[in-house]
Amino acid sequence: MELKDKVAMVTGASKGIGRATALALAREGAHVAISARTESLLNDVAAEIEKLGRKALVFVGDMSVEDDIKAFVAKTAETFSHIDILVNNAGVGIFKPVAELSTDDWDTMFNLNVRGLFIATRECLPHLRRAGESVVVNVVSLAGKNAFKNGGGYAATKHAVLGFSRCLMLEERYNGVRVLAICPGSVDTHFADGRRSPDDPKRQRILQAEDVASSIVHMIRLPQRAMISEIDIRPSQP
Repeated sequence: MELKDKVAMVTGASKGIGRATALALAREGAHVAISARTESLLNDVAAEIEKLGRKALVFVGDMSVEDDIKAFVAKTAETFSHIDILVNNAGVGIFKPVAELSTDDWDTMFNLNVRGLFIATRECLPHLRRAGESVVVNVVSLAGKNAFKNGGGYAATKHAVLGFSRCLMLEERYNGVRVLAICPGSVDTHFADGRRSPDDPKRQRILQAEDVASSIVHMIRLPQRAMISEIDIRPSQP
């Protein structure tokens, strides 16, 4: 797939995997629409995209709110006239024992990680189908396949996204839409903050956001006839 002048939407693009993916796509020639809740961080990413000679659209919104999601898709389609790639990256993790997890904690994770991802995908599908060759990337987690202490809520959302991704792949493959579920292990992003100290030697060995972004771009660049539907990516030396 030639990425020059393709249009990509990336949610949760102000930092971490989203930011790295937006920049990686821009380096390959794509124009990128980016969303998150913090305008200043998005503007920084947009400036870097534009330095690469690509166009950037900044949308400040909450990807757990249906009206915001619909407005982001509509604004992207209006600005660029087409959408070729959707990267569902926005997510949140609240890590507590199940006995201490509040209903609000549960709803916060499911509303963004699952419900918001579903709405964004549904709203983009008509545009992606028209593109002829297009890609949906759902940033999942190895938590979608494995259990861990204090991860009952978060892992449940990622199991849900993995199941959704597998069904979506089977439904849309004949419409020219390839679907990738990428499942990273521990990545050195804001998700690691508070759980590992900066001088923790393990933190120096875990995945970087750019490692995940590189894998996403590799999948997208495959010929239309080839689809990697799932990637597990983990540190070589955990």
